[in-house]
Amino acid sequence: MRGGEPQAASGVTAGPGERGPPAASAESRSGGVVREVLSRPERTKLDSGDDRDFYGMPRFVKHVDDTFLSQVTELYRQRVPPGGAVLDLCSSWVSHLPPEVKYSKVVGHGMNATELARNPRLDALFVRDLNSGPDGWEAADQSFDAVLCCVSVQYLQQPERVFAEVYRVLKPGGVFIITFSNRLFYNKAISAWRDATGYARCQLVRQYFQSVAGFTAPEVLTKVAKQDGGGGGGGGGGGPLAAVLGPVAKLFQRSSSDPFYAVVAYRNFKRE
Repeated sequence: MRGGEPQAASGVTAGPGERGPPAASAESRSGGVVREVLSRPERTKLDSGDDRDFYGMPRFVKHVDDTFLSQVTELYRQRVPPGGAVLDLCSSWVSHLPPEVKYSKVVGHGMNATELARNPRLDALFVRDLNSGPDGWEAADQSFDAVLCCVSVQYLQQPERVFAEVYRVLKPGGVFIITFSNRLFYNKAISAWRDATGYARCQLVRQYFQSVAGFTAPEVLTKVAKQDGGGGGGGGGGGPLAAVLGPVAKLFQRSSSDPFYAVVAYRNFKRE
């Protein structure tokens, strides 16, 4: 999560690093947390100080490179329905949504009001610390077509409850898109995430989805191809040498950029 002034949630019974209800009493209904993924030690951070202090100063930077962000935008272009209502969770001063697509509303959540106020895509915003208040958001049931979370899932200490709350606010068929790379504020990431491999992190996020009854089977992506088939310029762009060097250049670009990971699932079913 990026940025400043957290607000307490009503009805919160477990603090950061604490377990929620035991598995035996977990809700089995759709949207309920059916099991806990993380143990108490796995939820801990090296920096246990107040997140309000860490995120209190605005950071008007992009935390990953443009190659990574272009794939995020393309994924949003393909999976977020035009004209839909969007919740950008753990947002900041930029949302990475495709600029040409119009949505009915875009609501931004974050930890710094100054960053969120600079985001031109937001129609509304709210500030909340999801580690101390993972649920009880002031959002109506089934009010969003898509929930997005870019390069911030690694900071969630109570991901099961956050994912259950995302389920609550998603419309049936709505999509939840998690994207991340290997960059992070190391001292603020949870123990289970800090030194894990990219594969292990993808599996961890898959388990977050599976801890909540009602999400579809989570889909893991490491690359997003453009669907328009354009942008390549067709043939004749440099002759035989270009045909040989083009794939090599693409391989080098991918290996030198921030690795891309996405985990995607839907509430109940995937819209066609």
